[in-house]
Amino acid sequence: MEEVWEKSQTVDPEVRAYVYSLCNAVGGSSTYDDTYAVGDDALAALNDILRWLRLYDEKLNRFDVKRCLAEANLVKGDLLEILALWPEEAVDNKLKAKLALACLQLLVPLTWPPELEDDKTTVNHHRHLPYLQLAQVGYKRAVLHNEHAKILRTAVRVGLPSMAQPRRERTKRDEGIIRLVLYLFRNMTMITQPQMLPSQGDENEISRSSTISTFADQDVFNLLLTIGSGANDEFQDQDVILLEILFHLLKGVDAKKLFMQKEEVQQEESEELRQLMLKEKAMRNGYNKHAPTRHNRFGTMIWVKRDDMKMSTVSGQQSITDESTTLHQMDASKKWNKPKYRGKLTQEFNEQTDFGMRVELTESARKQLRSFVEDFLDSSFNPLFSSLRKAIERETERVQEMHKRQYFYLIHWFLDAECARRDQACRESLWHADRPTQTNPEDNTFAYIAAVLDQETFVLLNRHMQRAFDEKNWQDLQATLLCFTQILLTTQSMAESKDEEDQEIAENIQNRIFYEEATHERIVSILRGYTNQGFAYLDAVTECVHVFVRMLERYSKQNADLQIRSKHRARRKAKQQTQGGNADTNEDAEEAAEDEREVHAAVSERKFDFARFSAKFLSQPCVDTYLTLLHYYADLTPSQLKRCHRYLYRLAFKHELAVFLFRVDILQLLHRIIKGPEGLGVETDGFKDWETLVQQVFRRCIKWMEKSSEGDGWKEMCVVEMLFSKIPNTVFYLQNGYERVTEKRAPRAPAELDFKASVGDVQKLPIVVTLLLEQGKGDVIEWVKRELERAYEERQGWQDERDARDSGHGEDTGPVSAEAPAIFFSPDNEERKQALFKDKHLRLLLNSIGLQRLGIAEDVDASWIVPTEMKADELRTALKKIKDTEFDPPTFEDGQAAADLVRNKSTARRSAAAFDDDASADDSSGSGGDIDEVMFPPNLRDKAGAERPAKRRRLTKRNKGKELTDAEINERAAARQRKEKERNSKIKSQLYVTASDDESDDERDAEFFRKEEERRAKTAVVHRSAELFDHESGEESGIGGMKAKKRKKPKSAGKGKQSSTKKKRRVARSDEEDGIAGEESDVNLSAAKTTGESDATDSEMETRVQKRPIAVSSSEDEDSDVQHDGEDDQEEDTPSTSPTVAEKATDALPLSEVSGNVGMPKTAPDKVVDSGDEDDAPIAKPVARRNVRAGFIIDSDSD
Repeated sequence: MEEVWEKSQTVDPEVRAYVYSLCNAVGGSSTYDDTYAVGDDALAALNDILRWLRLYDEKLNRFDVKRCLAEANLVKGDLLEILALWPEEAVDNKLKAKLALACLQLLVPLTWPPELEDDKTTVNHHRHLPYLQLAQVGYKRAVLHNEHAKILRTAVRVGLPSMAQPRRERTKRDEGIIRLVLYLFRNMTMITQPQMLPSQGDENEISRSSTISTFADQDVFNLLLTIGSGANDEFQDQDVILLEILFHLLKGVDAKKLFMQKEEVQQEESEELRQLMLKEKAMRNGYNKHAPTRHNRFGTMIWVKRDDMKMSTVSGQQSITDESTTLHQMDASKKWNKPKYRGKLTQEFNEQTDFGMRVELTESARKQLRSFVEDFLDSSFNPLFSSLRKAIERETERVQEMHKRQYFYLIHWFLDAECARRDQACRESLWHADRPTQTNPEDNTFAYIAAVLDQETFVLLNRHMQRAFDEKNWQDLQATLLCFTQILLTTQSMAESKDEEDQEIAENIQNRIFYEEATHERIVSILRGYTNQGFAYLDAVTECVHVFVRMLERYSKQNADLQIRSKHRARRKAKQQTQGGNADTNEDAEEAAEDEREVHAAVSERKFDFARFSAKFLSQPCVDTYLTLLHYYADLTPSQLKRCHRYLYRLAFKHELAVFLFRVDILQLLHRIIKGPEGLGVETDGFKDWETLVQQVFRRCIKWMEKSSEGDGWKEMCVVEMLFSKIPNTVFYLQNGYERVTEKRAPRAPAELDFKASVGDVQKLPIVVTLLLEQGKGDVIEWVKRELERAYEERQGWQDERDARDSGHGEDTGPVSAEAPAIFFSPDNEERKQALFKDKHLRLLLNSIGLQRLGIAEDVDASWIVPTEMKADELRTALKKIKDTEFDPPTFEDGQAAADLVRNKSTARRSAAAFDDDASADDSSGSGGDIDEVMFPPNLRDKAGAERPAKRRRLTKRNKGKELTDAEINERAAARQRKEKERNSKIKSQLYVTASDDESDDERDAEFFRKEEERRAKTAVVHRSAELFDHESGEESGIGGMKAKKRKKPKSAGKGKQSSTKKKRRVARSDEEDGIAGEESDVNLSAAKTTGESDATDSEMETRVQKRPIAVSSSEDEDSDVQHDGEDDQEEDTPSTSPTVAEKATDALPLSEVSGNVGMPKTAPDKVVDSGDEDDAPIAKPVARRNVRAGFIIDSDSD
């Protein structure tokens, strides 16, 4: 009775009585033999027990019924016995099938691991929880190692009929049965021995290896493969339960060791044992230095005299070894009550969700799990994880937060397993290279994991990583980091594959991952944000950063033009509240609220700079994160130690930021790693690298302290700085000994605005006021109105005072200035002062009023003044226009807004330079008004009708004896100038107009005009001398000309006549434009006759024959001459740029005897040339050449 009363103290006796009676009704041992006998009402009793669990425990949130069932031994004594009574042959026995299903319905809630919520946990839970946890361990042991039957296989048989039904034909009962079976398997994988409770049997019976072996023997793995392969179609609702089973089955298992051969596993374990022995040896060596001796029973106490003449006592024989040991012993005797972390634990230990624990498997379990993993990767991985991704994206009800964490962890695990399987296949192919038939290990290696290497998975991963970091859910963040790291490693393996398709896929994956700058920033933030999240999280963070930076550096070197997309939040618009006016306050409030809600992200693409990115990891928080990992140096693997070594090396030597390591605790840690006590062993992998690194860090620290600086006290400052962390603002000074010199860029003036040409002067002020009102700058307009009123009063007062003085009614207080004083517009605050410089619309308003700005364009402090010539009436008119516009804003044609009538002044200037639409009627050609003849000289004329006919006209006047009066000459010259002016107004020759012509310089223009006058004077002298000489020698050369004509053939003469006719027509057509066509034609004909009748030498005749074609040269020759004009302009006093020998020889001769053929030798005047040469050889067309002076063409009159 005492036992019953003791039990009644924890559970309500009435509840216990009901539960016990139901347990007795289920069945018991047979009276005839030792077999189990099912009660007559066993099915009803099982259903009643299930109701008690639901209506009492679950509804009241208690564990009483479960405690009673555990004490009554219902699971071992009844449920498992009933399941064992259903043999595999009795498939059609419906009664036993129903009993098995009823037992399964009870097994699932009884084996469900209890979950305690902080806000719902009561004393009842804490009272029953330890007992129930131990009871569940017994349930699992009984299920896995039942003597009479395979319980899990029986559960599989219960679910097979429902699974065989197509998905569309299944009922809710069928779906429930499948879930029951899977939840039972999930519970078996989750139940473990509680670490804080005593074990009641062999723990190996419920270990992971035992669970794996049982699953493999009782066909549970085959059922899981079937559900996994159909997760996209037949078993979509069961994907989450399968995810939980796989998570609890695989967490903590080393995937690389899973695919090793037995010999490799033994070698790996031997290496681990060797490393442990080396650590133990190093620990003993450090201990033996101060180990106790046989004299340690004698007490020792010494005193230490410090610098400040104070005494300190140290006890123990260890303190008398050496000075360093004494100081170490003194430090060890000090007590420091380190403040405890009072916040919420960031990583609470949970056996069911923790995946950082390492689990060892037996050889048989490892082989069975390896076989299952290979089959799962081949058939079920892609369908299952594709279905899970879709379910997570849709946020279906069956997906919980823990499932997302499990999803990312399993991606990491299976990708690691696939990598290990691929490596193992490569090793086996090398071992069996002599076999005649081999399978290529590269075939379809990455197709099995393609479902998690798509863009959708990357988006999901980045989103959950950012969310976990923002919500400080460190365990979820750890899972996403592990997943991201393994995806990077898998992508690296694909890039190194021999298959070109795999390489292309890897290139695309890396491009997608590294394209987003948000990913880069997130990795940096995660590294900086480590505080005290635990060693597993720390290891995951540092490994992810190490892999990410290494791969990004390699990829950026291969792709020099790598572009990344950056998103930056745009600045929120400054809220302007209008004061006064009739603005709608409701609309303003709505717009302000909308501006607050909107968060604009400015997306831009820029070239990636790895140096700029890697510099983000060079901060004190990042250094502290790696140093926290380094504090576990005694327990770190060689790869983890190498990770820390590479970061410190990059920090101190590649980026020259060793100053971050110049801190007392960091230097002490580095010294302890190498020199001890309890440092790394000399035989440890990488010890030499660490020794070199630490040696160089200390050497640089000493040089840093001994550096010479400008001022005194550098060494003292360094000692003080070694006590604290370094901040970015002082790092440059600590490195170099002087402050960084930064030059501030001068503020840039805003673009100057102007009105479009269609805007009249009356409309300008209303337009700019309307524009400011549309921008919500009512306060700016109010300030302008106040300043205008003040300026109007001052200017009106000055005018009144001046008028009074002029009329003699005012007081004579002294001399009065003739001009009104300037009135300054003073800004009322600093914001207004900045607006006067930066706000281009406000500046346009002030310019439209007529104000002037003092100072250069880049002057921020420049003032705006009312000019002295501006009258008070003008100020009053401007003020009235502003007020009228506020009251009645103007409307514009064609639905235009005020902003459409304003443009940048630079745009207006460019459009005017291209084509001025607003030019006056007098200058419709866009030439900019009247053209100065000096700036725009007359357009180049055709050779047949340019300056040469004018020279012939003078010959005609002399020969005919017809003299023109001065009035006629001036009239013709004026007509000629008018026509030239009209032609030049329509043509802007690129030969003379350059970009620099827009610039005005009075001194340069005056100098240009002076030189032009000198050139014209020289040209006139040359013309006059040439005309006089030609008139004197024309009569003498007439005879020679007649002889030359007689010696020519008739055919040639006919051609000459035809050419002369063409020449005549061309000259006449050209001269008609100048109004002197008829007279110049006569000049040509008479000149030709006179020349033909005159006496001349043969050389003079030959010269004239050679020069006559120049007057009728083709347009091609003219074009070639024009190309040389630009070169001829460079020399002011010479006719050509590069005169030949023939040209130099004619410098002293008159122009009439200068040859027009540049390449032909000049014949002596007294030498006779045989005329037969002209008949035998055709006359070559001479190359036309012109003498150019300052852009004007001066040809010889012999043409």
